[in-house]
Amino acid sequence: MMGRSATVEATSSLQRPGSLWHRVHLDPLLLLLLLLVSGGGLIVLYSGADASVAVVKAQAMRLGVAFVALLVFAQLDPSVYRRWSPWLYAAGLAGLVAVLVMGVGAKGAQRWLALPGLPRFQPSEIMKLLVPMVAAWYLSRHYLPPRFRHVVVGVGLVLVPMALIIQQPDLGTSLLVGAAGMFVVFFAGLSWRLITGFFALLGVAAPAMWFFVMRDYQKQRVLTLLDPQSDPLGAGWNIIQSTTAIGSGGWSGKGWLQGTQSHLEFLPESHTDFIVAVLAEEFGFVGLLVLLAAYLLIILRCLYIAVNAQDSFSRLLAGALTMTFFVYIVVNIGMVSGLLPIVGVPLPLISFGGTSIVTLMSAFGVLMAIHTHRRMITA
Repeated sequence: MMGRSATVEATSSLQRPGSLWHRVHLDPLLLLLLLLVSGGGLIVLYSGADASVAVVKAQAMRLGVAFVALLVFAQLDPSVYRRWSPWLYAAGLAGLVAVLVMGVGAKGAQRWLALPGLPRFQPSEIMKLLVPMVAAWYLSRHYLPPRFRHVVVGVGLVLVPMALIIQQPDLGTSLLVGAAGMFVVFFAGLSWRLITGFFALLGVAAPAMWFFVMRDYQKQRVLTLLDPQSDPLGAGWNIIQSTTAIGSGGWSGKGWLQGTQSHLEFLPESHTDFIVAVLAEEFGFVGLLVLLAAYLLIILRCLYIAVNAQDSFSRLLAGALTMTFFVYIVVNIGMVSGLLPIVGVPLPLISFGGTSIVTLMSAFGVLMAIHTHRRMITA
């Protein structure tokens, strides 16, 4: 009884009904970290966009919309997400089908919907949130760890949107959506036998994907990763210029706005996918370490929220959203540094973007909702 009373008394003052943060359902530490990284991102973006005020203003407006989305999503009780997740998932699938039928194309890909009266948006970005949500909804309805048939259904819920997104084609987003859903399945509790079987199946399927699923430009990205010098003025240009920019920054960097690779237009997509190369060139290894430290603090705070969630649905969803954010970081930095193929994944909170930023902030809003809507335990 003494231990239980102490646990109740140890409840954070920020979670008491009288707290301002409790009333607005926001986690102050996580919110502060997100604001700091986003603010620093605008500084890097200004340089990456060749000192374009218009680009920074556009990004600031999108961040404003994203933080509003965070606030809105934080107000909803997790039970609302659990109840509506299958219907939202079905609507998301309908959006992906609509993209294939009547989507708007750009740069050889058909990924956007342009509905009357609404700005153009990517349904695939929304699925990064809806897929782990519906997987958590389904698996949390059964005893955990799940039985084999429940695992099969959960994986199926992940694979269907992945297949539709690949057809756009958008391999990068498809892999992120798949990772988000598979993290839910993993956190639900899988035996090592199933995990080993999954990787064995993946190894067997890889050759088939190479010959029958992956397109020529996607194969070229893998080949370029293995030997970028084979086509230094073509397919290997991006990786070569990116690694050159990162290496030339040294320990402390060349200084803000003093980067040569981006400002002399050697570095492609310097304000979107390759913006971390701009940061490394101008702020050096120290600047990159500061960014990684901020990311680490965000991830640790989100993991704390996941561990302390009060029901299976919330724990599975919070853990998956946290690890998806981690995958964002690893994939972007990995591809920019030449460790992974280029798949067009933005650096979270830093790269210039629209729908992706709103989706990411919405996910943080869901995490805050899980944390701040916890029921008080009575003695």
